[in-house]
Amino acid sequence: MLVYRFYQSGDEKEIVKLWNECLPKDPITSTRFRNLVLLDANFDPVGVKLAFHEDQLVGCVYAVRRLLPMYGIDLEPENGWIPFFFIHPSFRTRGIGKKLLSEAVEFLAGEGRENVLFASYAPNYILPGIDENTYPEAYQFLQYQGFERLYSPVAMDRNLVGYEVPLEVKELKRIRETEGYTFEKAEDKDLYEVIQFANLIFNPDWGRAIREGILQGLPLKRILVARHKEKLIGFCLYGGYEGIAERFGPFGVDPDQQGKGIGKIMLHECLRSMRSEGLHGAWFLWTSEKSPAGMLYKKTGFQVTRTFHVMKKSI
Repeated sequence: MLVYRFYQSGDEKEIVKLWNECLPKDPITSTRFRNLVLLDANFDPVGVKLAFHEDQLVGCVYAVRRLLPMYGIDLEPENGWIPFFFIHPSFRTRGIGKKLLSEAVEFLAGEGRENVLFASYAPNYILPGIDENTYPEAYQFLQYQGFERLYSPVAMDRNLVGYEVPLEVKELKRIRETEGYTFEKAEDKDLYEVIQFANLIFNPDWGRAIREGILQGLPLKRILVARHKEKLIGFCLYGGYEGIAERFGPFGVDPDQQGKGIGKIMLHECLRSMRSEGLHGAWFLWTSEKSPAGMLYKKTGFQVTRTFHVMKKSI
């Protein structure tokens, strides 16, 4: 007999266990689940839809809407998210996933949401979207349930063994410095300006990542700040997400300064700094492969390692 209900205290152990049985290529620890889900300011137990068979957890779909604005007062009242879902392999094709997803969508609709997105939820997404190559059945399932692909970000990796800054980048940096550009490690005096720059020019999630990273122990030496005659024009960092040193980003350059190689200089400065700490690789989860940033990464030796689809369903 199947029983459906939402999260209750203590369910997290079984959720993590089932997660790791269903998604062995993207396992999770209890600590990460606690930090990314249970301690999320937007967490609502009612959004965690669970299915049990004779007291055994066999399915989970998580729905979340914004209760705390990412920046300012914007609660994105039209949007809700499904950051993850999974069904025990032995219980698939029985309609369990369909029912759990339907309940999750109904929960979001009842909260006034008009759109449901998988899985581009900030700040605590696990993956930016569905990986069709790794989870083809899950991708088809979302399509059958009325989700349509919006866009397909990619994850990229670069091996840093043997890395050194190319001579042409060193020369470009020297030229820009004669023009009044500086590239320095961040200090306390830079932090407010960098966070506001990230929030206003790029994405509030980036400003949040910088602030929370520092609060969680991110060393300022891992944040690079670029200025032109004292005006902030760019930043990049590594180790800002979950304290993972090899995870690169966020990274942004003022659009008015693009085309001068500022991003190239900053990217290589960060990679040099990462290698100087003994790191063997650099990676990130999300960029557009055809964007200027994506092209820069490729020219710098990054390779696409995964492709994701951000999906949307109107309700």
